Amino acid sequence: MRAWAPIAVAAAALFALQLLLGRFEFFVYLASLVGVNVILAVSLNIINGMTGQFSIGHAGFMAVGAYTASVFSLATNDTRIAGLGVVSDQIFFVAALALGGAAAALCGFLVGLPSLRLRGDYLAIVTLGFGEIIRVIVQNTPSLGGPLGLSGVPQYSTFAMVWFVVFITVLVARRLASSTHGRALWAIREDEVAAEAMGVDTTAYKVRAFVVSAFFAGVAGGLFTHFQSVITPAQFDFTRSIDIVVFIVAGGLGSTTGAVSAAVVLTLLPEALRSLFGAIGADSSLSAVVDQIRKPLYGVLLIIIMLARPQGIFGTNEAWDLFKKKKAAA
Repeated sequence: MRAWAPIAVAAAALFALQLLLGRFEFFVYLASLVGVNVILAVSLNIINGMTGQFSIGHAGFMAVGAYTASVFSLATNDTRIAGLGVVSDQIFFVAALALGGAAAALCGFLVGLPSLRLRGDYLAIVTLGFGEIIRVIVQNTPSLGGPLGLSGVPQYSTFAMVWFVVFITVLVARRLASSTHGRALWAIREDEVAAEAMGVDTTAYKVRAFVVSAFFAGVAGGLFTHFQSVITPAQFDFTRSIDIVVFIVAGGLGSTTGAVSAAVVLTLLPEALRSLFGAIGADSSLSAVVDQIRKPLYGVLLIIIMLARPQGIFGTNEAWDLFKKKKAAA
């Protein structure tokens, strides 16, 4: 029961917070977008940070989850379970998320099994190719809407649901990091040859990490499409994968705290710059100019972060570890 207590408390707290914030629609939308990016960052950190591999095709897994969940929800949108009424919508929503995650995990296994024998740049090229293949397939499949994508997806995602999945993702990542499997992943990151010499089945562990990471990316895609209502292949292109990689590099490879912090800050930063420059150019002919300034300014801020702290905001540390060190030093 003690293991389930934090989950129950988190669910209750998020539900109460949702009731308080329900009137602030834009805030809820922005918080949901931040939550999805946190899930993507923490899940990719399992591969790139904990296992030391270099995957840049995470948007492909997100796309698989998003389209699988969307097709399922559109097919069951008018279906109700007798006696449950509206509650059945959430049941079908959870089933859609599970299917999206499972489909992405299957793709992770199929891609990971042959490709994770590769290392470094070669693995990056394979994962990049996978992400682009998924995008092109979706773009050329009429039943999935082609280039125009899918619209009318039921908006089942809520603030509480998104952040509950964030909580579960972070919990799984931290439990994994401190487990026997996690120690094997850390060993692979530090020295794959030495880990293999000590009896660690490096390929098997890397595939497992890939599957877990892909599963949560698929769930994130399902959550994303159920509050966006419209998805297109362009939303899952190469630049989306790079954005996720930037989150974990800026936060610190291997640090869950860093992945969460960077995902929050770097998701809100463009919105803050958009609001700032929008206010400056709202009533003048400078509106187009300031919008162009906002984009390179975001890039400049990222460069400053990496020059000032190349190991990322947290490095490989967690916030609670730093707190313990300061407390011990005092």
